[in-house]
Amino acid sequence: MMNVRGEIDTEINKDFPKNSHLVQIPYLEACIKETLRLHPPAPLLLPHRAIETCQVMNYTVPKYAQVIINVWSIGRDPSLWDGPLKFRPERFLTSSLDFKGNNFEFLPFSAGRRICPGLPMAAKTVPLILASLIYFFDWSLPHWNDPKELNMNEKFGVTMQMEHPLVLVPKARK
Repeated sequence: MMNVRGEIDTEINKDFPKNSHLVQIPYLEACIKETLRLHPPAPLLLPHRAIETCQVMNYTVPKYAQVIINVWSIGRDPSLWDGPLKFRPERFLTSSLDFKGNNFEFLPFSAGRRICPGLPMAAKTVPLILASLIYFFDWSLPHWNDPKELNMNEKFGVTMQMEHPLVLVPKARK
């Protein structure tokens, strides 16, 4: 949070956050990507059909079989990610991975014909809203709890939710 806040305060500097600022705050984008890697909005992609019989990791997938992609598991796969369970936004600072469906190790919004139709809007609004929330507010846990003790367990469903909803206390900064 200190890294993101420092970057935002330096680049925005007594102005309201705008889309034009977003290219100058890459650590914020890296944090969003890392969050989507660990906590994809939809853990399972809609069923796809195999167009031909094929072998996947020593399993035979018959032609026309329904295939469900577990994005949640891919984001935690140690063969794809170094320290897969650690929140390390820095991994995206030097990476060209994006969430637009071109990189199969990172598919929080699916890919191809079934890519999320809201992706273009989310890609523009989420960073701007998050930058505004960080710029205008200091955030803390209630009763000054230690963030390292935060329970990040999830409820598995059609969409991902925290098992215990997050409660934060905002305090105006400016």
